[in-house]
Amino acid sequence: MQQLLLDIQPVPSPTLTNFVSGRNAELLSMLSAIASQQDNERFVYVWGGFGCGKSHLLRAMVDAYTQKNLKAVYCCAKNWDEFVDDESIDCIAIDDIDALTLSGQIKLFNIYNQLRDEGHAVLLMSGMAAPIHLDMRQDLVTRLGWGLVYQVFELTEDERIQAMRQHSAGRGFELSEEICRYLLRHGRRDLRSLLMTLDALDRYSLVHQRQITIPLLRELLQVV
Repeated sequence: MQQLLLDIQPVPSPTLTNFVSGRNAELLSMLSAIASQQDNERFVYVWGGFGCGKSHLLRAMVDAYTQKNLKAVYCCAKNWDEFVDDESIDCIAIDDIDALTLSGQIKLFNIYNQLRDEGHAVLLMSGMAAPIHLDMRQDLVTRLGWGLVYQVFELTEDERIQAMRQHSAGRGFELSEEICRYLLRHGRRDLRSLLMTLDALDRYSLVHQRQITIPLLRELLQVV
């Protein structure tokens, strides 16, 4: 079974194109405009719960910049203290800023000021809560209000089902709504995990030459 999972093709890297927007269409449109330099906004903070797509969007923006041979960097709070500022960077994406250490918060505060006064880079950040609810330096929280602040809404159950069925159709198999709802009840609900499970289910059915059914899905989840 472990080898089976290793053989599964990984979920494609995050891009703005493969982000399932749901109620986040306005945010996605804005980020696309920034990445294509059709909008001059340079500070963006997005927030929301686990699995809503914040990291996907930050990584997707870095991808959009690097695809244009521009310099972009993604990092999370755990390694932010090791980040070395570089004036040539065009896009900086920092995930989970609410987990920054005090020294990390001070560093981010200084970068904010530097970018405002003389920098050119776009600064993208994510956190679990709206700025007003962040337990961070007040002067840094104030800086978050300088630019755009968006909540990233989780996909509804119907939107997740639609995304799963589109993904399965792209892999060449049909997925019933009943199987989708079973997976939502018994598996991890973030979209990346759901799609990885579907890929495993597809491979599992091929290896065992069985149709994709709820009993087969149940068997896979038990084995995994």
